[in-house]
Amino acid sequence: MFVLGDLIVSVARIIDLLLDIYKWIIIGAALISWVNPDPYNPIVRFLYKVTEPVLRPIRRMIGHRLGPIDISPIIVILGIIFIQSFLIRSLIKIGYRFGGG
Repeated sequence: MFVLGDLIVSVARIIDLLLDIYKWIIIGAALISWVNPDPYNPIVRFLYKVTEPVLRPIRRMIGHRLGPIDISPIIVILGIIFIQSFLIRSLIKIGYRFGGG
């Protein structure tokens, strides 16, 4: 059973790491949106391609912008923090119960 516990803990930690990376990508995209970026720059295109599928539905739900500030990145970051705090931590605890760690 300890193998299953180790697997659950490892998967939870990998998901946590990927969520951390995505959180920083969201922050980078938000910061770049404050300036007038070159839409043909490969970094700008990557950030747009990676973040827009997540940000677009939130913008639709809250109305594209609330005042002069787009709060959809804040909502996504709060969602990531919730997932990390609740779901990932719960997965790790379940993994430890199975003898992982």
